[in-house]
Amino acid sequence: MSASSLSYNDQGGEAAAAAAPELGQEAAPGSAAPPSTPSAFGLFSSDTKKNEDLKQMLESNKDSAKLDAMKRIVGMIAKGKNASELFPAVVKNVASKNIEIKKLVYVYLMRYAEEQQDLALLSISTFQRALKDPNQLIRASALRVLSSIRVPIIVPIMMLAIKEASADLSPYVRKNAAHAIQKLYSLDPEQKEMLIEVIEKLLKDRSTLVAGSVVMAFEEVCPDRIDLIHKNYRKLCNLLVDVEEWGQVVIIHMLTRYARTQFESPWKEDGVFEEYNEKDFYESDEEQKEQKMKKPYAMDPDHRLLIRNTKPLLQSRNAAVVMAVAQLYWHLAPKSEAGIVSKSLVRLLRSNREVQYIVLQNIATMSIQRKGMFEPYLKSFYVRSTDPTMIKTSKLEILTNLANEANISTLLREFQLLPFLQFSDLAFPKEMGSLFRQTYVKSQDKQFAAATIQAIGRCSTNISEVTDTCLNGLVCLLSNRDEIVVAESVVVIKKLLQTQPAHHGEIIKHMAKLLDTITVPVARASILWLIGEYCERVPKIAPDILRKMAKSFTNEDDLVKLQILNLGAKLYLTNSKQTKLLTQYILNLGKYDQSYDIRDRTRFIRQLIVPNEKSGALSKYAKKIFLAQKPAPLLESPFKDRDRFQLGTLSHTLNTKATGYLELSDWPEVAPDPSVRNVEVIELGKEWSANLGKAKKEKPTEKFYSSSEGEESASTTDTESESTSESENEKEEGSSMGNSESSSSKEVSDSESKEGTAKKKLKTSEKSDSDDAEKTSKMLSKKRRSSGSSDSESSSTEESSTDSESESDSESDSESRKPKNAIAKRKEMAVQEKKASTKQDVSLLDLDDFSPMSSSVKVPTSVTLSSSLVADLEGLSLSTSSVINVSSPTFVPMKTHELLHRMSGKGLAAHYHFSRQPCIFGGQMISVQVTLTNTTDHKLENIHIGERKLPAGMKMHVFNPIEVLKPEESITVSMGIDFCDSTQTASFQLCTKEDHFNVCIQPPVGELLLPVTMSEKDFTTEQGMLTGMNETSATITVAPQNSTRLVILEKVIKAANLGVVPSGQDNIHRFAAKTVHSGSLMLVTVELKEGSTAQLIINTEKTVIGSILLRELKPVLSQG
Repeated sequence: MSASSLSYNDQGGEAAAAAAPELGQEAAPGSAAPPSTPSAFGLFSSDTKKNEDLKQMLESNKDSAKLDAMKRIVGMIAKGKNASELFPAVVKNVASKNIEIKKLVYVYLMRYAEEQQDLALLSISTFQRALKDPNQLIRASALRVLSSIRVPIIVPIMMLAIKEASADLSPYVRKNAAHAIQKLYSLDPEQKEMLIEVIEKLLKDRSTLVAGSVVMAFEEVCPDRIDLIHKNYRKLCNLLVDVEEWGQVVIIHMLTRYARTQFESPWKEDGVFEEYNEKDFYESDEEQKEQKMKKPYAMDPDHRLLIRNTKPLLQSRNAAVVMAVAQLYWHLAPKSEAGIVSKSLVRLLRSNREVQYIVLQNIATMSIQRKGMFEPYLKSFYVRSTDPTMIKTSKLEILTNLANEANISTLLREFQLLPFLQFSDLAFPKEMGSLFRQTYVKSQDKQFAAATIQAIGRCSTNISEVTDTCLNGLVCLLSNRDEIVVAESVVVIKKLLQTQPAHHGEIIKHMAKLLDTITVPVARASILWLIGEYCERVPKIAPDILRKMAKSFTNEDDLVKLQILNLGAKLYLTNSKQTKLLTQYILNLGKYDQSYDIRDRTRFIRQLIVPNEKSGALSKYAKKIFLAQKPAPLLESPFKDRDRFQLGTLSHTLNTKATGYLELSDWPEVAPDPSVRNVEVIELGKEWSANLGKAKKEKPTEKFYSSSEGEESASTTDTESESTSESENEKEEGSSMGNSESSSSKEVSDSESKEGTAKKKLKTSEKSDSDDAEKTSKMLSKKRRSSGSSDSESSSTEESSTDSESESDSESDSESRKPKNAIAKRKEMAVQEKKASTKQDVSLLDLDDFSPMSSSVKVPTSVTLSSSLVADLEGLSLSTSSVINVSSPTFVPMKTHELLHRMSGKGLAAHYHFSRQPCIFGGQMISVQVTLTNTTDHKLENIHIGERKLPAGMKMHVFNPIEVLKPEESITVSMGIDFCDSTQTASFQLCTKEDHFNVCIQPPVGELLLPVTMSEKDFTTEQGMLTGMNETSATITVAPQNSTRLVILEKVIKAANLGVVPSGQDNIHRFAAKTVHSGSLMLVTVELKEGSTAQLIINTEKTVIGSILLRELKPVLSQG
């Protein structure tokens, strides 16, 4: 055993005893502490003693001892302990041949190289040798240590090392080279030009490991050099999904800034659609299809590529990635597509409180401009008792931003304002009052309670319909025991009364009585300001208030004293007989006050209101100055101006520009040349053509089919990723066409790869197929023009769209591919001719030829069909024999709904019910019968529909104005409303000659349907096509009296406008209908099981309506 190891064992008992609890290192079994040094004092031994132990281990000749020591040292660093004094001992082992020791030494040096620069410089030669080590981890670690030595003298060495590492074969080393660029730039900014060359080189790297790091270096060194991004834009978009999470965040933020400088604003998309619609009207059908295929959107394909490739990242587990994608959609995507980020952001609210706070800050900014994005998730922002104050106030801010006429009653109930009001006035049951014992406004968190009252004030100013309701609720809060709640209520009421003070004299009187109990200075000052501002409306109370305030003037806060002086001045000008002496007394008190603000205000007021020889010209206008009409204060969201900062940034969170913030530029009026993003592929194409010739000799057939399968899978993936949102068939077709175009642009960007070039060849060959297919379809369509069906027309449209798409794809190819495309085309034509001559099977494209009524198309005698094939083809026939017709309703409910109460309508009462008859105003509208009654003793004139506030897409056909409605008379009128297959409310104004009233109609889901008749076979067929996600079911317990067929039919038809379908089984009851707007089928099945249970199944494409209908039918069949 060596001397060093012996010395370690001799003192190991003491050192290890102290280190064992911390470092997990036990003493050797054979060692013992010297008798002169008690082991009990090992706990109090100094760190110097421990470090001496480690130094001896590092100087050992055994690698195991050195490795053990390095592990303990790194463990100390991980625990936050200082190990800097071990630097000389550690740096000696930098040239160790043991890879494990060398790795740990480099970890240590990266931590302390900046602190011990002089000693680190002694090992520069060792680091330079390590840069050429065969192990990539050693090379990367050496570069990291070298870049951590922040001494200007080694800048040339670092620059050379970064250049060499940027060309390293290992992507891990290149990644560390990108990290070193930022360190070198911060050390010596003069190296910027040389570093930009390295960044430009690394940006061309195709490794996902390097992409995030080099973009971070780009953002630090040269964020304004967007010309470096042009050629790499498409590559970065395509690599984005595979980059590590923090690299994704950096790339997304960079691409957001890039897109704002290179593309036109997508928010002008609607205007472009109108322009194309006008052109399409005058063009022929073929030109119209070609025009649509060439440019269906105004959006640049590269712009679409970025939006499409970032969409999957909304499902990332990293909150920062989701937030980055959300801000990209907010700043770049069309407004119609930005809504998809709302669900992902709401999902992040389940994270820890720090993430919640940042996400809520960004949602608050979004919700100001686009309320519709987060309205469906309103309940996700309800406050929980466990939320910290910062989360509560942020959620409250969002709820206030989302408030509108439709949900304000829900929000006020959530704020717990409604229980303080008279339930008879608001049509709320009195029993609800017991549900609101723990309220927002009574929260123990005083800051949150005050914020809630401010939110109520903002709601009342933004929504005029509830101003009186909120004001009455706030007045009720004035009797609260909590002084902070009362004070905040007074401040908010003061601001509300400024908007409409004419009708609120009673509230001012009520607040004047509170002066005896309220002690909060801000509240007392607000009450005094109100009394002084509207002193003419309370002429008896104001002088008495001044008398009370004169008594307590010396004990009041400075803020209250200023308002007492103002009150005295206003009363002196309006009611000098009663208040002249009082005002002079108050002015004398203020003249000798300790605060110079009070003294200055007193002298100013005395000279202004009390005329004397020294008074200036202003005293003539004293009344106009003091009693001038003040503008009402604006209660605005504190997040209103934060949209000037990019979402998700530190500047947005702090609402001030932080260091390093890069501003988003405005959209350019005209987009720059998009060809700058095209990658040169001519030389690569020549190399590929040479390799292709060799490959063809070996396996030409397999390469052809493998590439086609790859293309099919790619297009299928794109289509699935784009069709996640619920939309109609036409919209889905439009999105798939957009996907194919954007995928073609993606292939152009990836054309350096062999597979991409093979796909180009295949698309060019498909052009000849589609041309032949188009000619054939045109000839067949001419023959079958008399008996052609709409299905065949749609198939020919799809064929022509495929032709135009392949033409646009082939035209976008470069000139270098034309010879190869021509060769492929000739070969494909030869194959087609050969297939045509030997063809004995029937293509699915010719299914239209097998119409039983068609006699003009002659089937060649050489084609022999087996009986099984004929049966299959009959089953695949595009013409359907099923008959589904709209029938008259089986039951018309007479239940009426209140539209306008006679008290709210000042004598005009209105009720409505659904007649379940086809609407005469339009096939997509629902007929609503409105009964208007005059309950007054005078006639009502000019009853009509005023302003309409309808959701997007909803339409309304109003009734003709009613000139006169005599007292106690009623009249029934018809309206038509297109609810767009949703249960959203249609809000509008019911007006008379003198007044207008805000009313709304919300349809039950059962009234959105029209009953249809169909056979049991057709029902089963349609149900089989609506399975999976289109099927909703539930098991219910049926009441015994509801188990008979007649009772089930009666209850279901009462609840929903469904048609009865004949059933051959006694335990299965079927109903069918279609939605009024889109005509989607709604199939309802009630299957009775053994015992008292039943299964309720609903099949429909409209899954939302289906789930709502299921929820409404369950209690109908369950209750007795």
